[in-house]
Amino acid sequence: MDFAPVLDGFAVVLEPTNLLYCLIGVVVGMLVGVLPGLGPAATIAILLPITIGIEPVTAIIMLAGIFYGAQYGGTITSVLLKLPGEASSVVTVFDGHALARQGKAGTALGIAAIGSFIGGTVSIVALTFLAPLVAGFALDFGPPEYTALALLGILLVATVSGGSRLKAVIAACVGLLLATVGRDMFTGGERFTFGNLDLADGLDFVPIAMGLFGLGEILYNLEERHTAAAAPARIANVWPSRSDLKQSSGAIGRGSVLGFLLGILPGGGATLSSLAAYAVEKRRSKSPERFGNGAVEGVAGPETANNAAATSSFIPLLTLGIPANATMAVIYGALLVQGVNVGPRLVDDDPELFWGVVNSMYIGNILLLIMSIPLVGLFVRILRVRPAILAPITVLITLVGVYTVNNSVFDIVLVIVFGLLGYLMKKAGFDPGPLLLAFVLGSLLEDSLRRSLLIFDGDAFAFFTRPISGTLLAVFLLVVLYPVIRSALTRRRSAERPIDSKELV
Repeated sequence: MDFAPVLDGFAVVLEPTNLLYCLIGVVVGMLVGVLPGLGPAATIAILLPITIGIEPVTAIIMLAGIFYGAQYGGTITSVLLKLPGEASSVVTVFDGHALARQGKAGTALGIAAIGSFIGGTVSIVALTFLAPLVAGFALDFGPPEYTALALLGILLVATVSGGSRLKAVIAACVGLLLATVGRDMFTGGERFTFGNLDLADGLDFVPIAMGLFGLGEILYNLEERHTAAAAPARIANVWPSRSDLKQSSGAIGRGSVLGFLLGILPGGGATLSSLAAYAVEKRRSKSPERFGNGAVEGVAGPETANNAAATSSFIPLLTLGIPANATMAVIYGALLVQGVNVGPRLVDDDPELFWGVVNSMYIGNILLLIMSIPLVGLFVRILRVRPAILAPITVLITLVGVYTVNNSVFDIVLVIVFGLLGYLMKKAGFDPGPLLLAFVLGSLLEDSLRRSLLIFDGDAFAFFTRPISGTLLAVFLLVVLYPVIRSALTRRRSAERPIDSKELV
């Protein structure tokens, strides 16, 4: 591996402007994590118009900082207020707030900060060595391989997404339908435009993202926040003791590896990683009854895993052009707005951007470790600001921001429409993430599929004659058939189970 581009990437990130935006991204990310319900996807969507006037590498460094900074910000409210600011911090509530009630809030936050730093750093080192290999492998991809990859990505996002699997599949199908709006790229015919010239070029990513994750989240959270805020727990003993560090060291190591691996998977991400890490630690423990009552490993494992996953989710985005989760889809949109062609050629065609973004994560993690505890008091004060004040300001910024992208009133209408759709989806228990991801991958799927069929003269079975596309489609079929096979095996075991004589009584 040639390390010259890696070193050049450090020169890029150490430029004063890039360092400043890295700091801004991390601080904004922590703030976003503290404010329950807003989330990094919504924030990045709202800030998309601002990034247009910034250099691409600078803009992506800031947006990446928001993403992994939010993972730690959500820990603060989880520990102090029993209120997860991020979905990935939900499991931190169980033991983090229990430690806070025991007067160990500082210990919980300190362990979380250390675990976050180690998990993020391990993941960045692995990303540095693995991403170029993935990109080199992806150079062998043609239209059939991208068809299989996009299809697998959409399916995994729909099936791995939290909540109802059926609702996730329905949301993904709606996203695929929205991706077909506009002119047919091969024939030039208009589809689902209803004679509206504004729809002739298709739906723009920015108003959809800002509506679903910006306005929709704001409307939903305003309705949900009726309860009075709890008094934050007192912070003391900020630095963990030696026994706490020893007790949590194994959880931090396992969380780093588990988070990195799950973060690469489409639909995996920080939330799934934190849940898996918590389950692993509880299963391994000789005294699982401690979990939920203040186990340090119950904070260390999930917090390490979600930061490791936040970093590793950049691998499929930067090397394959496939966003692994909703936030990555929004960052993917930011890259497209900046004119950056994400994919296997990015490492060679734009090494300054690629390695500048990757190396900025080293700096960002150090900044997180340094600032995490001193800023806790400030963030707790921000929690006291009423949502009735914050929400109108955020909505105004969202609407003004989307107008400035294309100077289009129609985009404002789209934001309102998709904001209402996002609100109704949340009310009905639908996750907007699969919709947005399917919308992003839909164009890639359609373009690659139709090009492939032209290459194969319409023979769909030819996909299985190519090693990579055949393997990916085989995995696709396994994922589709796995629930059916598991259900059949469960019924067979229950049928074969001997009937106890007591059950007949």
